[in-house]
Amino acid sequence: MSPVRRPSPLPPPARSTDAPEPVVREPERMPVAPRREGAPAASAAAPEPADANATEPIEQVWHLRGRDIGVAPIIPFDVPVRSAEAHAGDAGGEAASESEPGRRWTAREVWAAARGRRRALRREVRRFTARQRRRRRIWLATGAAVVALVLGSIAAAYSPLFSVERITVVGTSGLDAAAVSTALSGQLGTPMPLVDESAIKAELVRFPLVESYSLEARPPHELIVRIVERTPIGAVPGDAGYTLVDAAGVALSTTPEPPAGTPLLEIQGGPGSAAFEAAGQIFRSLPESLRSQIATISAATPNDVTLTLSDSRAIVWGGTSDTGEKIRAVDRLMSVRPDAAAYDVSSPLAAVVR
Repeated sequence: MSPVRRPSPLPPPARSTDAPEPVVREPERMPVAPRREGAPAASAAAPEPADANATEPIEQVWHLRGRDIGVAPIIPFDVPVRSAEAHAGDAGGEAASESEPGRRWTAREVWAAARGRRRALRREVRRFTARQRRRRRIWLATGAAVVALVLGSIAAAYSPLFSVERITVVGTSGLDAAAVSTALSGQLGTPMPLVDESAIKAELVRFPLVESYSLEARPPHELIVRIVERTPIGAVPGDAGYTLVDAAGVALSTTPEPPAGTPLLEIQGGPGSAAFEAAGQIFRSLPESLRSQIATISAATPNDVTLTLSDSRAIVWGGTSDTGEKIRAVDRLMSVRPDAAAYDVSSPLAAVVR
């Protein structure tokens, strides 16, 4: 890139020979500030100062229509410059005297100045971090309160203040609740969080009527055991007598005589077979008004379950599908033909009365 050339000055206008020669006055020089004692005199021939940062006099050339007419030196004012050591001394309150430039500091003064500087820095740091420190104190206090609350709650929960003093058994009908409570008495005096659920399960397994259970802690001292009993569907005849079983085939009790109000089960394959599972599902879905009239349940396959009522009437139920429609069909047929010997509702949309 070529440098930009400075335009040459215009030539001076032509002057008449008869015109008088203009008088050129030398411009006034700028006033020079009084020199301080010990400062060198400003002169064009003064030697170059040893300090590179010192201020040199600046010469300004005056131009008048393109001709040099004089030089006016510009001399800066002699302003004293304070060193960093003097500022550090001001921060600590130990400023050096300007009237004694050659004075040497003692070790004690240096240490005092350093301490003062550190104190001033600490004050500034505290002033600019006051909000952050206040926020940190709030967070620390909140965290300490939460930790104290959690630790206090845990200590109280595992202390005798929340130990088991009473066991309540609910949901039993054929099962003796007092016997269950006595079996679980080993948990008395145990803190609520330390209750041994495996030990409770081992005790409840001894009661065949217990199908499921749940534990509920009611502070400060009560433990509630909710029990769901097994529902017997009938008695299976055997060599030892009649065994009462539920829909899962679990033996609940054995008696030499058929249990009163319980139907006999004549199912091919016995408990655990598909026919037994279908018979149990059908029996549990029946309304109580019909269930109380059943004397015998027989089945060879899962799709030919037959219910025999106590008055010798039979209901051919079939499989487990369409249970609701079959119940409504049986109710209508029994109300219309109460003297019929059998009701076939295996296909509820085409029920047959015999």
